[in-house]
Amino acid sequence: MAERENRRGPRREREEAPEFADRLVAINRVSKTVKGGKRFGFAALVVVGDQKGRVGFGKGKAKEVPEAIRKATEQAKRQMVRVPLKEGRTLHHDINGRHGAGKVVMRTAPEGTGIIAGGPMRAVFEMLGVKDVVSKSIGSQNPYNMIRATINGLTKEQSPRSVAQRRGKKVADILPKRDDAPAAAEAEA
Repeated sequence: MAERENRRGPRREREEAPEFADRLVAINRVSKTVKGGKRFGFAALVVVGDQKGRVGFGKGKAKEVPEAIRKATEQAKRQMVRVPLKEGRTLHHDINGRHGAGKVVMRTAPEGTGIIAGGPMRAVFEMLGVKDVVSKSIGSQNPYNMIRATINGLTKEQSPRSVAQRRGKKVADILPKRDDAPAAAEAEA
């Protein structure tokens, strides 16, 4: 029996080894009126990511704020998705995401642009590890719907490698050809 516990111990440590960053997006206080007065509860919305292409969100409800945050963080770690990033800093292509009345538009951006996004979307991009992106939220301003729409859009993103593999071609055949050679020759002349 002791051997089993010893074997389980290190396995849990390995699961927790990838260090995740988390960001509290919203806290909502709700009250229930009862015979003796009011009872307060808290709902927390948390975004968790490894800042290397994995992100997830979770919500938790409890009587105390720290407990709600803990529950939300655990749920977020269970619901993580992997998103391919171009050069580890931006998206491969422009994406539209949607959830309910929440719509978001995310566009790839050149280096040095930074994260141009509003509140909940900014948290998702920072936890994902995106450094350059331009985004706009259209419709619902509810943080829950904005985060769900953002994650919905990010799951639609495809890397050139995955598209090439699916079509049975090479990555060079998929990507648009650049005409840098003639422009460089004219600059030298």
